[in-house]
Amino acid sequence: MSDQPVMIEADGLCKYYGRFTAVQDVRFTIRKGEVVAFLGPNGAGKSTTMKLLTGYLAPSAGEAKICGHRMHLDADRLKAATRLGYLPENGPLYADMTPSALLAFFASARGLGARSKERIDAVIEQCELKQVVNKPIGKLSKGYRQRVGMAQALLHEPDVLIMDEPTAGLDPNQIGEVRETIRKLGQNKTILLSTHILQEVKQMAGRVILIHDGRVRFDGTIKDMGAGKSLEERFRELTIGAEQAAVGAV
Repeated sequence: MSDQPVMIEADGLCKYYGRFTAVQDVRFTIRKGEVVAFLGPNGAGKSTTMKLLTGYLAPSAGEAKICGHRMHLDADRLKAATRLGYLPENGPLYADMTPSALLAFFASARGLGARSKERIDAVIEQCELKQVVNKPIGKLSKGYRQRVGMAQALLHEPDVLIMDEPTAGLDPNQIGEVRETIRKLGQNKTILLSTHILQEVKQMAGRVILIHDGRVRFDGTIKDMGAGKSLEERFRELTIGAEQAAVGAV
């Protein structure tokens, strides 16, 4: 994998809100073909980091790159948008629109032109939306709304997918369906998947980046993270243990 090009890069990313530090010196690279779980407890800095990576937020320091494009530069960010699919947690989906209408809107916004129908049909098939394609999004289950969000993220055939808590709030059947979709996508996409659910890591990722209190605490394979222990034990050591160490240092 080390001979593959770097598709996602965080280089010293920091984000401050006054005296509050949301993200501090976050550094990692993700290469083509990797499926990486971005793991951490609630409030660890996962969503902020993802917004920095996608250019949704500007960093206080450091920089993010997608496919080599520097996301704090307007021209580069526009180029990166053609290579990047982003599924934010609880992303905005227009409740009065149908999936078909929403996808047509995004196809137009992305300038897909003559390819629009082909790509809309493809993502409807890929995300299994045929049953609900003409129903108002506001009437759909959370699972189907997640699939609609995923369909719009895939519409322009991006090389990189960044997904923030894609299974949050879903029932077990819906979680299984979304996981299966992500596994299939991982066969030919580079994916960064934010989660705080350890089962997600075991099911879908080959590598883990764990963040806590805005800092990267671990970056390696699932096997290495376990270090002979369960993921649950290591998660507690890297999060609760880090908190206790910080308290002891005061």
